[in-house]
Amino acid sequence: MKRFRENDTFSNVVQPSRAEAESDGLSLKGNWNKNFFKNDNPIVLELGCGKGEYTVNLAKMYPNKNFLGVDIKGARFWRGAKTALEEGLDNVGFLRTQIELIDGLFGQNEVDEIWITFPDPQIKYKRTKHRLTNEDFLNKYKKILKPKGVMHLKTDSEYMHGYTLGLLQGLKLPIEFAHHDVYGIGEHAPDQVVGIQTFYERQYLEVGKKITYIRFGFS
Repeated sequence: MKRFRENDTFSNVVQPSRAEAESDGLSLKGNWNKNFFKNDNPIVLELGCGKGEYTVNLAKMYPNKNFLGVDIKGARFWRGAKTALEEGLDNVGFLRTQIELIDGLFGQNEVDEIWITFPDPQIKYKRTKHRLTNEDFLNKYKKILKPKGVMHLKTDSEYMHGYTLGLLQGLKLPIEFAHHDVYGIGEHAPDQVVGIQTFYERQYLEVGKKITYIRFGFS
């Protein structure tokens, strides 16, 4: 409860109601650059950002881009929001919402990149509708991404990796990069993928789990 109360005071946290998302009632929709970041730099989302480690570290790596961590659990991203404020990172924000509502909170073609990092693979068939790379979610992402927008999926789940690759191939979407072991390919691994490790990612690596990555687009 203390973290929830503190989030309410953070200038870099936005917490819209479900009604605002479903009715296009959020004034920031279509105006994130102008009214939140106050610049014209590209907007990058991290969906299911957890503690915000990846969001914050991407913002440090790319100071000329704007980053928004998105998660429904405000007590988790409290840490990332607080760190960003303490370190004066004005290109970082956090949005508390359910990811299924994402297309109600951003305008068409407003976002440049979307990261999905270590999502729940939702292996049970009956839970497919919650898988963040299913076709319904992909349609939402396409709506808010710019025509040349980029999607990133980084996960420890070979199941999630394979499922997503198969879906993308079936939909004939362009896959720019894909590998089932990004730490095993040396200098060919993208810096933004191997240059940032979350707490849980380090734990996965310590027990020998491979980290997979896919970069793809819609056109």
